[in-house]
Amino acid sequence: MRVRFFAVAGSIAALGLGVAACGGDDNGGGGGNTVSGTNLTVYSSLPLQGTSRGQSEAVIDGEKLALDDLAPGGKLGKYTIKYVSLDDSTAQNPGTADEGQTAQNARKASSDASTILYLGEFNSGGSKVSIPILNQKGIPQISPSNTYVGLTTNDPGSEPGEPQKYYPTGKRTYARVVPRDTIQGAALVATMKEDGCKAVTLWNDGSTYGAGLARNIELSSKQGGLPVQDKQRTDKSAPNYRSLASGIKTDCFLWSGVTGENGVQVFKDAASACSACKLYGPDGVAEEAFTNPAKGGIPANVGARTKVTVATLGLKDLPDAKPVVDEFKKKYGTASVDPYGIYGYETMALGLDAIKRAGDNANDREKVIEEIFNTKDRKSVLGTYSIDKNGDTTLTDYGLYTIKAGLPAYDKKIVADPNLIPKG
Repeated sequence: MRVRFFAVAGSIAALGLGVAACGGDDNGGGGGNTVSGTNLTVYSSLPLQGTSRGQSEAVIDGEKLALDDLAPGGKLGKYTIKYVSLDDSTAQNPGTADEGQTAQNARKASSDASTILYLGEFNSGGSKVSIPILNQKGIPQISPSNTYVGLTTNDPGSEPGEPQKYYPTGKRTYARVVPRDTIQGAALVATMKEDGCKAVTLWNDGSTYGAGLARNIELSSKQGGLPVQDKQRTDKSAPNYRSLASGIKTDCFLWSGVTGENGVQVFKDAASACSACKLYGPDGVAEEAFTNPAKGGIPANVGARTKVTVATLGLKDLPDAKPVVDEFKKKYGTASVDPYGIYGYETMALGLDAIKRAGDNANDREKVIEEIFNTKDRKSVLGTYSIDKNGDTTLTDYGLYTIKAGLPAYDKKIVADPNLIPKG
């Protein structure tokens, strides 16, 4: 679901989206939903406060860079593209999508007659709010980071009524450029088995993302013969988790959650209670706010025991990303690139490509949605992928990251094991 600031050491550690197979509906959205004139607006909705701010700013920078590259001066054929960035977080609820603010953003885009595309949300819980609002107006939506299963399918890890309840028109309007959590759960289990884990303690933060991913991890663990013990839901407002941690009896510990849900304290207490445990986390904690003790993250000795999975690969496994990474560094004057800068780039690039493919009908939202779902064998900075009938990417590889000098550092590619991916 999320990643944070990845450093460059020698080379950039950067990177590395009908009817659902198990339930769904037809693609497309809205009828007669055409923008009048040649001015088109692309909205971006991301959390710009709290622990996610750095990631979101990187996404925005990537989106703007793609717009500059693919629609110089905002011109795409006869159309003029306007970009508008919105904040879906609040001072009271920073670091994640606030439901009320997210709904307000989606309504703003829906009420704008020039809206042709909506990029977001960053958090899966936010998209649960915005998708239905945008769907009613047939507005195409692409997320750079959502991984929650239930947004696109009713595969294991989803909740009753998903994904149909997010599409009140009965038409699909949403796609994403990262693999869903059935694949991330399998990647985590494959890593733990490779590391020799005999059993795993599995906690989650109770969020849409964390709880859903935990269900996927448990299912993959069962298929992989890795016992899961002491399942717990952590409370963000708890001062510590020492009492819970005292019950850890396994050789491996995994927390499924995001940093903003008190993830640093969770890992501190788990590591203290189980000094020999191997520690694991998902992309929700792969950010400097979690990994860097100087930024309030976990202590270095805890980081040395921690591995995280992320839907981004290192440059050695994504050679097509290098030109954009170099351009990103030059344009923004940085020696390092947050991987989600590249994901932001591809989110915008995919949307612009769909608009371009729509040709003279580029102002027709329904036609743009059709072209997003018609994406086949697209060669991109993320590699070659297609968008399937659910709105999911066909990319399946995850990156494995360790923590070095307070930052996530790319280790290797985890190739998806189909035997560990839960099926509907």
